[in-house]
Amino acid sequence: MAVSRVLFGTPVPGATAPAGRAGCATSRGGHPSALDGSPARPPALIAVAHGSRDPRSAATVAAVVGAVAAARPDLDVRTAFLDLTAPSVEQVVDAVAADGHTHAVVTPLLLGSAFHARVDLPGLLAAAGARHLGLRLTQADVLGVDAALVGALRDRVLAAAHSLPDRRPGVAVAAVGSSSAAANARTAEVAARLAARTGWRTEICFATTEPSVSEAISRLRDRGADHVLVAPWFLAPGLLTDRLVQAAPEAVHADVLGAHPALTEVILDRYHAAIADTRALSA
Repeated sequence: MAVSRVLFGTPVPGATAPAGRAGCATSRGGHPSALDGSPARPPALIAVAHGSRDPRSAATVAAVVGAVAAARPDLDVRTAFLDLTAPSVEQVVDAVAADGHTHAVVTPLLLGSAFHARVDLPGLLAAAGARHLGLRLTQADVLGVDAALVGALRDRVLAAAHSLPDRRPGVAVAAVGSSSAAANARTAEVAARLAARTGWRTEICFATTEPSVSEAISRLRDRGADHVLVAPWFLAPGLLTDRLVQAAPEAVHADVLGAHPALTEVILDRYHAAIADTRALSA
């Protein structure tokens, strides 16, 4: 999956330069090191979630980011939110700069590449970069329809399906939905990939646009599914997942992706891919 390659901030005279540029040497193993021979400080990882008024969402994001920090104790891992929840992106960038970082990789905890990833977050980072000229901000790619996350979704379905007499139920994969038809089409790949991987009947549906969860369930029944399970393609619970339950109370609802090991893997993959991309651009 391609990295966004969004860079903000320019090192100023007297500031320690980002890895791979002035102020850093390269070790024999190819890893940047400081001029005194000590290993360079790795870029901070700022995990940016959407934000919600629902406390369950913030708690889940904390667990997700906590798992990343536990997996990589050598990294300075921070959490920020785009809206509704503190701390904001601006606050966390300010704190990272104040702590002396010269490079931070901003990793969106977003499953789709729509307005927030393409417009909202880049705008915030551009403004933050203008405030902190000695801090390089690199925006990593969104989580997207990654095979590891489709595997995590399968695990959530399997955990919920044990209560069903049919262990191969019809699965309504429920995502947020977007005003962008192209973004919705990309999200629909989740249902197709889950079907290809498991042999289950699947349909895509959205919480905020068509097709609705009721339509997806109807289609699955028309295709011969006796039992239907709703699989939320969401990182965390909140208002929209509650809306799905209210719209289909008769269906079994799987858990959100949450702090699954695959999510930790994908977040770190996006972080490292962004660093590699930044070094290629700086070469």
